[in-house]
Amino acid sequence: MTLHLDSQAILEDAIRDLVKQDTRLAPILDATGMPALRRREPGFAGIAHIVCGQQLSTASAAAIWGRLQAAFDPFEAEAIRRARADRLGRLGLSAAKIKTLKHMARELDAGRLNLDVLANEEADAAHATLTALPGIGPWTADVYLLFCLGHGDAWPAGDLAVQEAVKVGLGLAARPTAKQMMPLAESWRPLRGAAAHLWWSYYRVLKNREGVIASTN
Repeated sequence: MTLHLDSQAILEDAIRDLVKQDTRLAPILDATGMPALRRREPGFAGIAHIVCGQQLSTASAAAIWGRLQAAFDPFEAEAIRRARADRLGRLGLSAAKIKTLKHMARELDAGRLNLDVLANEEADAAHATLTALPGIGPWTADVYLLFCLGHGDAWPAGDLAVQEAVKVGLGLAARPTAKQMMPLAESWRPLRGAAAHLWWSYYRVLKNREGVIASTN
């Protein structure tokens, strides 16, 4: 059964279980303290919000998302499916992002995609479902599974900040690649999502302490 990180208490219980599973994480938790749960809106609005922010500054992404929300209230897949591409472009979306959102909206309308059921699927299968969609890369899929659905076993193998934290925390000679991150996290199943929260917290500790710089996008 998939664990859902729906509350701070659930996350903290999962972190404590992780430390019991892998004692190497004990000093990491000592350094960070309990991570705070991070959640975002689920469903089409949630993944659309993430897509809008791809490869943009926080300020630019927020401005575009604000215009979209004002133009489509409520922000629903059907409204985006029916919207003219030139109207979406005037709101700030690139042609590639318009294609991504419209494709998802059509898939949802046809019943071929259900974003909510991914919360109960095995993490790697849910990740594969999302990354099969045009314009949805591993980072977007991981952020949606972790923060919009609270998937307890989603693992952001390609996130540079998590990679850097794992390198330092586990004493590795080099920052692991996304491919290398998968076997490194095997011992944390089925709580890899909780482990991600811990490693992100550790990265922030490292950044404050040593000036480590890595992009999470």
